[in-house]
Amino acid sequence: MEITLQEKEVLLKTARNFIEVSLDETVKLFEPDLKSELLHEHHGAFVTLTEAGNLRGCIGYIISEQPLLQTIRDAAYGAAFEDPRFPKLSPEQLEMCDVEISVLSKPFPINSYDEIIIGKHGLIVTEGFKRGLLLPQVPVEHHLNRDQYLSALCQKAGIYPEYWKEKKLDLEGFTAEVFSEKDLEKK
Repeated sequence: MEITLQEKEVLLKTARNFIEVSLDETVKLFEPDLKSELLHEHHGAFVTLTEAGNLRGCIGYIISEQPLLQTIRDAAYGAAFEDPRFPKLSPEQLEMCDVEISVLSKPFPINSYDEIIIGKHGLIVTEGFKRGLLLPQVPVEHHLNRDQYLSALCQKAGIYPEYWKEKKLDLEGFTAEVFSEKDLEKK
């Protein structure tokens, strides 16, 4: 999937604007006029908020029944106000946050741990009623090798970290186009 610079700008503006609208009802909802098929396609997506490089919220959808633009709005709202790890975002905090978006490919089966490519593959584990997901940038940002990545994935799903060594996990992989406000400022 190739996302143009204009599409990235629109998606990032959409995410930030929807949080602003949710914080202040006098802010007008951003409706892009960009002609883009991508904005109307159904893709899973995550919105991550960071403050001074630290995670401040991350919510998303592996698969979405909504057009991408609406998925981004929903995920942005969730990252700002519904991530159970953090209190609701305040207007002052939003000013200090960087918005990052991950647009996901459709999940595909991972049949062997050897198929996992660090930095390319996000992972989803399903074990009974437990499920966990890590985005492809997570092992890179935390300097994890494949074994550490699998342990972190298990832990995210609420399974003890070394479980993957005892039983072959039911894994799916996905790729993601990842971009942030900070990245676009550099261009």
